[in-house]
Amino acid sequence: MCIALSLINLNQKWACFNTKNVTLKLHEAAVHKHKDKEEKTFVEFEIDSVPENRPFLLSRDLVYVRPSGTNAEQFQGIINRIIRSNLVLVEFEDEFYDYHYSTQKYDVSFSFNRVCLKRAHQAVQTASDTLFKNFLFPDCVSRTSIPTAPAPLSGSHKLDAKQLSAVRHILSIQGSPPYLVAGQLCVERNVFRPSRTGAVVCEAVHQLCQTSLKNRILICAPSNCCCDGIMGSLLKVIPESDMFRANAAFRGKNEVPDDILPSCLYEDPYFSCPPTEKLKKFRVIFSTLVSSFRLHDKGLTSGHFSHIFLVDASSAIEPETAVALTNFAEKSTTVIVTGQPGDNSRWVRADMARQKGLKISYFERLFKSRPYRSLNPVLITQLDQ
Repeated sequence: MCIALSLINLNQKWACFNTKNVTLKLHEAAVHKHKDKEEKTFVEFEIDSVPENRPFLLSRDLVYVRPSGTNAEQFQGIINRIIRSNLVLVEFEDEFYDYHYSTQKYDVSFSFNRVCLKRAHQAVQTASDTLFKNFLFPDCVSRTSIPTAPAPLSGSHKLDAKQLSAVRHILSIQGSPPYLVAGQLCVERNVFRPSRTGAVVCEAVHQLCQTSLKNRILICAPSNCCCDGIMGSLLKVIPESDMFRANAAFRGKNEVPDDILPSCLYEDPYFSCPPTEKLKKFRVIFSTLVSSFRLHDKGLTSGHFSHIFLVDASSAIEPETAVALTNFAEKSTTVIVTGQPGDNSRWVRADMARQKGLKISYFERLFKSRPYRSLNPVLITQLDQ
């Protein structure tokens, strides 16, 4: 219901950004597909560069145009990319180009790509399976420990006693319930280095790779900034060939840091994923929460990953977090959830959805639940700010 309310709210809000008498220009561009190069004609037009005065547009969102002052049927286009925050490139079907002439003015409206909401709906439906009860609603402190869990090696990150304790616990547990690390966000916005919480995540992942060749680790975050920041840190201690960065198909190539790009698969004009057998060989895979469904679509199933890190989960709505959890967790999967108490998603636009609890993250809900409130170190480490 909360997701549906957000959808209704977005539709209403975006209707306020309809524009009239817009000039559309043709834009020639080369598009590379595998080894071939193809010339394509896009349509370009300008939007307001002030974020508050325009919709938050992404690649693959939809644009609708019709000749100004008419009730003619709309032409639907798909946004290819946004340039310099105010120039939109759109791809239309051939019918539009047959009709278009340079002096024609158009009325323009927008609609967002519903893929993310669809994935969230699917995750919520799957979460009703009893398999996920102790991941989503843990009600006891008992858990499976690894009797011969290795002691942390001399770490690559300088950790204090509390951080080191968190790493030890992560190495010693298996299966549900999730283990929480409460502290600063792993990667602060516009600061591309791990925080104290991020250092715990990086050290735990490094140790897991050092102690067992069988471990397969998925690291998911709400933002590309967080994924890239943690991966950049781990590239210093884990071979590049052991890691893969999964991206949303139409993420801008220029948005990916230079040290991360070699660990991505880019097939112009979009990012892709390698075949299943190759994906299975990577020891650590990074993805944003919603984009992790691409790994599932490529053939990775529940049980493939021994460990799932849901980092900065306090900044995401719970259905987004559930995309990774419901696609890849099984009884023996170890789930580590990090977040900052009091933090919450900034993207819940519908008032009623906020009132019904959609703004409360998976991390926050667990953090305030009975098993975690006592700060039992078997379940949670709270780092000093």
